[in-house]
Amino acid sequence: MLTVKKHIGECLYEKYTGLVSTPTMSASDFEGFLEYPPDEALGDLAFPCFKLSRELKMAPPAIAAKLCDNLGDDIIDRAVTAGGYINFYISPDYLAGKLLPEIVEKREKYGSFDFGKGKTVVLDYSSPNVAKPFHIGHLGTTVIGHALKMLHSFAGYHCVGINHLGDWGTQFGKMIVAYRKWGSREAVEKGGVDELVSLYVKFHEEAEKDPSLEDEARAEFTKLEHRDEEDLKLWKWFIDLSLVEYEKTYKQLGITFDSYCGESFYTDKMPAVVEELREKHLLEIDDGASIVNLEKYNMPPCLILKKDGSTLYPARDIAAAIYRKKTYNFDKCIYVTSAGQSLHFAQIFKVVELMGYDWAKQLIHVPYGTVSLNGSKLATRTGNVILLRDLFSEAIDKVKEIMDEKHTSLENRDEVAEAVGVGAIVYYYLSNNRIKDINFVLEDALNFDGNTGPYAQYTYARTCSIISKAGGVPEITPTGADITDPSEAALLKTLSLFPEKVLEAIDELEPLVIARYIYEICTSFNRFYHECQIVTASSQRTRDFRVLLTDCTRTVLGSAFDLICMKKTEKI
Repeated sequence: MLTVKKHIGECLYEKYTGLVSTPTMSASDFEGFLEYPPDEALGDLAFPCFKLSRELKMAPPAIAAKLCDNLGDDIIDRAVTAGGYINFYISPDYLAGKLLPEIVEKREKYGSFDFGKGKTVVLDYSSPNVAKPFHIGHLGTTVIGHALKMLHSFAGYHCVGINHLGDWGTQFGKMIVAYRKWGSREAVEKGGVDELVSLYVKFHEEAEKDPSLEDEARAEFTKLEHRDEEDLKLWKWFIDLSLVEYEKTYKQLGITFDSYCGESFYTDKMPAVVEELREKHLLEIDDGASIVNLEKYNMPPCLILKKDGSTLYPARDIAAAIYRKKTYNFDKCIYVTSAGQSLHFAQIFKVVELMGYDWAKQLIHVPYGTVSLNGSKLATRTGNVILLRDLFSEAIDKVKEIMDEKHTSLENRDEVAEAVGVGAIVYYYLSNNRIKDINFVLEDALNFDGNTGPYAQYTYARTCSIISKAGGVPEITPTGADITDPSEAALLKTLSLFPEKVLEAIDELEPLVIARYIYEICTSFNRFYHECQIVTASSQRTRDFRVLLTDCTRTVLGSAFDLICMKKTEKI
C-alpha cells in the first residue's frame, strides 16, 4: 500500500493547492494523514478532512466534496465522501496486475528496502549470565533482539549481533567457593550447567546461615580479577560448559551471533575509561566511591568505582560502547534488555554524551517486560525457573501427540515437530507488546487454534500443499478481471501491506507488528481458502490465478516468519 498511499497523497495535494494561495502542507503530509477504515465496506483507505478545517476555514464534509471531485485513475477505482472523510477503493486491476507480478519477481526480497545500505547496526542481545541455564526469562531479549537484527538486515543494514555474556562479577566468586566446598569435577562434567546452578542455589542457602560465605566469595572474585591461575581455570571451564548448553538453544531457534565478547572482554579496557573520565573532570568522590554526578539530569549518580577502587559494571558498559564504535563505526547500537535496566542505560548514554561523544545519540535501549509463570516471578538463586529446553521439549512432545492423533506420517517428523513446538513458544512471546509484562501460560502457547504459532505454521504448510497438488505455479499475467470473489481482493490487499509493516516494525523497534501481520495473512488466506475453490476451480484461468495468489501468500508468509525466528514447515 505504500505506492498507493504515495499516489493518493499526491492527488490530494494537487487538489489542495488549488484551494489555497500559499500551501502549508506537502504531499507527504497528505500521505501521512491516510488511515485504514475499521470496516472493509468503508473502502481501502480513508482521508480525514478535519485535518484541513482550520487552514481552509471550511467544514470537513465541504472539504471532502471539493477534494473528492474527479478522483479516479488506474490506481484509484473510486473515491466517495462519507461525512468528513474521503474513502478510497483501490482498482482491482492495480491489485492483480501490479502487486502479484511484483511479488513473483522479487520473491523473498518483496517487502525489503535498501535505505540501510552502507550503514551498520550493532545489536546487543540474549547475553545470558554464564553458569546459569537458559530459562523463560531469557526468551525476550533473545527473540526480540534477533527479530530486530533480521528486520534491519531486511532493510539493507549491515548487522552485527553481539552476545554480551555475563561472564564477570562477584557471582563467579560464589561459584568458585561453592564448587570447592560442595562440588566435584565428575559431578559438574556430568551435570553441566544444571550442576552449576545447584551449587549456586546451595551457596545462597548456606550463606543465609553463614554470612561469612559472602566475604569468601568477594575474596575469590578479587583473586580472579588479579588473574589467579587456579581461579581462571575454573572460570573458563564454567564458561565453556555454559556455551555448550546455550548453543543447543540457539540452534533450535536458528540464531547465530557475530561476537561473544562478554563483560570480561572489557576488563583491561576499563582503566582507560576511568582515566578519561578523570581527565574530563567528570568523576567525583562520594563517600569514598567514584561517581559521575547526574543530578542535573534528574538521575541518580552513575557509580564507576567502589571505595576499594574496583570497577563496577557501568564502567564496563561505557568501555563496551566506546570499543564498539571504534571497531564497527555503527550508525545504531541497540541494547535489548529488561525494562528494569532502563535507568542504567539512560545513565550510561548520558555519561557517554558528557564525555563529548556525539554518537551517544546512536545508542538505543529497547526494553521489554518481565515474564512470570502463573504469576510467580523467576529467580535462579531460589531454583524457581522454567528452563527453555524443558519448555521447548514439552511443546515438541505436544506437537508429536497431535500429529499422532491425526495419523500424520512424515519422514522428517522430529524436525517438523521441533519447528512447530519451538515456533509456538516464540510466536506466543512476540505476539505480546514487548514492553508489557507477560504471564506465561503454556496451554495458551500450545493452542493450535486462533492467533498462535502452530496456526500460522499450519497455514504456511497449507499453501505448500495446495501448490504441490496443483503441480506447481503457472505463469500467467493476472488482471483485475481475475478477481471474482471478495476474499481474493481482501487477500491481495493484506499482502500489499508487508512493506509497510516492515517499516513500522523497524520504526517502533517492535516485532509484535510482524507477529500481528502474520495472523492477518493467515486469517485472510484461510477465508479465501474456505470461500474459493483453488485447484478444482471452474475454469483454468481462475485456477491459475488462485494458485498464483496462494504462491504469493506462501512467499510473504515465509518472509515474515524469517523476520521473527520462526521456521517454515512445508508439511504438518
